[in-house]
Amino acid sequence: MGWYLKALRQYADFGGRARRTECWMFALVNTVILVVLVVVDTAAGLSIGSGTGLLGSIYSLAVLVPALAVGARRLHDTGRSGWWQLLGLVLVVGWVVLIYWYCVDGDPDANDWGPSPKPVPAAA
Repeated sequence: MGWYLKALRQYADFGGRARRTECWMFALVNTVILVVLVVVDTAAGLSIGSGTGLLGSIYSLAVLVPALAVGARRLHDTGRSGWWQLLGLVLVVGWVVLIYWYCVDGDPDANDWGPSPKPVPAAA
């Protein structure tokens, strides 16, 4: 939950770098919250379309900017521009490429977007 809150605190920070853990924990918590909201929408009769509910739509809109920001920071960690997220508009192929980039380890050295967010292991 700490990673999710960290991403929300940096809701409009498109600079810097984000670790894989931050990106994927944000995605996991978002998914869990959306599933709960779909259940609540369905139970309360707030569905406004096929599978879309009022509460889920409001929540999705509220976390759109934080999701884009954490995605951009994650791509920065791999040495890519946050604009590569637009690749997600290319169905399936774009998603596969983005998921791969979100999964690869970040650059261990500083890059254009700052130093590595991974803690440096202590020397023995």
